[in-house]
Amino acid sequence: MSTYDVIVVGGGIIGGSIAFELAKHNVRVAVVERQQPGLEASWAAAGMLSVAPESPDAIPLATLAKASLEMYQEYVAAVEKISGRKAGLRRDGALMALFLPHVERELSTILAVHHGLGFATEAIRVDDARRMEPSLNPAMRAAAWHPYEGSVDSRALTEAMLLAAEKQGVKIMTLPGGVTSLLAEKKRCTGVIAGGEKIIAGKVIIAAGCFSGTIPTIERYAPTRPVRGQMVAMKSDTVNLGRVVRSEKGYLVPQAYGRILAGTTTEHAGFEKRVTPAGMQQILSAAVEIAPELAQASVVESWSGLRPDTPDHLPSLGPTDVDGLLIATGHYRNGILLAPITARLMRAWVIEGRTTMTVDAFSPMRFAQHESGVRGKGQEKEIREQKS
Repeated sequence: MSTYDVIVVGGGIIGGSIAFELAKHNVRVAVVERQQPGLEASWAAAGMLSVAPESPDAIPLATLAKASLEMYQEYVAAVEKISGRKAGLRRDGALMALFLPHVERELSTILAVHHGLGFATEAIRVDDARRMEPSLNPAMRAAAWHPYEGSVDSRALTEAMLLAAEKQGVKIMTLPGGVTSLLAEKKRCTGVIAGGEKIIAGKVIIAAGCFSGTIPTIERYAPTRPVRGQMVAMKSDTVNLGRVVRSEKGYLVPQAYGRILAGTTTEHAGFEKRVTPAGMQQILSAAVEIAPELAQASVVESWSGLRPDTPDHLPSLGPTDVDGLLIATGHYRNGILLAPITARLMRAWVIEGRTTMTVDAFSPMRFAQHESGVRGKGQEKEIREQKS
């Protein structure tokens, strides 16, 4: 029976970042993953560092997203130094190319919201946008410039993060089936059972993405559900993007060696990961609208992933009413972006018992409060008492 200070359940970018951050402060950490670490949502992500809200639902995330972006340079530098791997960080800004009728009026509203949140988004002339990115479609009606944004190679970053965590002393375990139950002693979470093995710890952090809600008792604090996103990677002899370009229907993300990612769909298809003709048609149509010469590009890869969504589309972050049990999941579209701030917050809660940043809007208890009583009988049955 293994014993650690902290068990992190989930081996993606969120779980790896938390473990890495804690290990830097001499905390003994184990990461428990149900399959090969890093191959779920983190592997499938496009890697955009997009902090401006795309919808009213995302406005509460603005402060958290901005704080995380400000940490990104230092965060990546630490990972690259310890792992010896590059993460493909680019801070070239992002362009928004808008095609729908009457979008000029809508753009003024978008700018007002962004400026009110402290983001230096600006409207630019279509001709100026095309000077920045000559491949853009001249049929676009308006354009906006996000100078503060960027991107990262999510696969490279996740791989480097997990390697850096291991080099800091983190134990990463792949246990088929993952966590099947939590352990408790005197109403305190004291570990997990995973792969038939008891693993003991002073604290347990659930960071298992869309699978978090499948762990007994955790749905009360993180009612996550999978939202499928499909992606395409292309290469073109004529399109050479210097930065992320988004439209109302999709986006393009440049990577090393001329690779261009295009995405993505938003599908409620349960835990089924597959690529569909309808999804590919939607993605490629949006990509060609943004940059028409991509119609002649080569498709070099396609894939899908499962984003961890919650009922209000906001992450579940922080302590619960079970002593020793913390949650860090439900990041939906923003897991790559929010990894640095999530790791910093969890470290503060684990080591100091509190955080100086106001994050009440993301508390796991906002979901638990919808249930009657402190802990129902069903939950008591699902947390297994540890036997000496």
